[in-house]
Amino acid sequence: MMRTYYYRVADFPFSLNLDGRMDVETLLPSFRPFRTMGDADDTLLFDFTVVPPDGFSDTGKKDLLEETCNDMGYLKLYAMSGGYMVEVINGCYTHRMVAASDFSSVEAVLMHEDGNLGHALSSLLRIVYAQAILFHNAVSIHASAVYNGGKGYLFMGPSGTGKSTHASLWMRHVPGTELLNDDNPTVRIVDGKAYACGTPWSGKTACYKNLSFPVGGMVRLKQASYNRFCRQEGADAFIAIYPGCSVIAQDRQLRDRLYDTLTRLAGAVTVGTMECLPDEEAAWLCYGRLTKNEN
Repeated sequence: MMRTYYYRVADFPFSLNLDGRMDVETLLPSFRPFRTMGDADDTLLFDFTVVPPDGFSDTGKKDLLEETCNDMGYLKLYAMSGGYMVEVINGCYTHRMVAASDFSSVEAVLMHEDGNLGHALSSLLRIVYAQAILFHNAVSIHASAVYNGGKGYLFMGPSGTGKSTHASLWMRHVPGTELLNDDNPTVRIVDGKAYACGTPWSGKTACYKNLSFPVGGMVRLKQASYNRFCRQEGADAFIAIYPGCSVIAQDRQLRDRLYDTLTRLAGAVTVGTMECLPDEEAAWLCYGRLTKNEN
């Protein structure tokens, strides 16, 4: 018998339908702060259903778009008629899902024998969520996010750049700073204003806060032997934000939605680039430039 669970992340409601024998609390502990009772008046962002192994034996013609290896495992993305298919491979186990082109409806087949089943399910939900929100003036960004004084601040950059380190420097040295998310916060625009939101996906750091704050600033970090902050505007601000945004770049509709959101975002918040050391001075320089809106 199927059971339906409801969640709300960055104020986007979605549903998850599982076999009643599957323990959702054990599978998705990071989702607990985001679970709701569901509301009949809600328009769901997406509906995600786990079906039996023979749930979609005939998926039709598939074109391989991308193969990647990351914290989700080995991932394959296929284009299909009317949507996409994703495979997440963990060792000898392959989990699959088929999604509509707008990611509003999803069916997945999971290998219950996989000891990392919960991680696989969370990873598939993360993929769906990140694409579905692009249709609603929002984006999932690879970043570390903190909050201070009622505002959220995002630190962006490739893995190993020092995003988490810079966030920890703020928390250590700037009074009142707390971590919002350490890997995949959501940024959404509501009535022309940008908000940074916590999510169930926070990398290796257990920080799953169902909170949101107006964005006080977004900074792309680069390691250096000195500390220097540069304000970015217009196209330069767009370029600073774009890397790390979750999007199927081959899909023109998704890509155009992302571009629209980033254009609005670049004009709505303070954006900067920062070459920095992992030290206290870097934290105070970044904090000062973002809160005082200096050039």
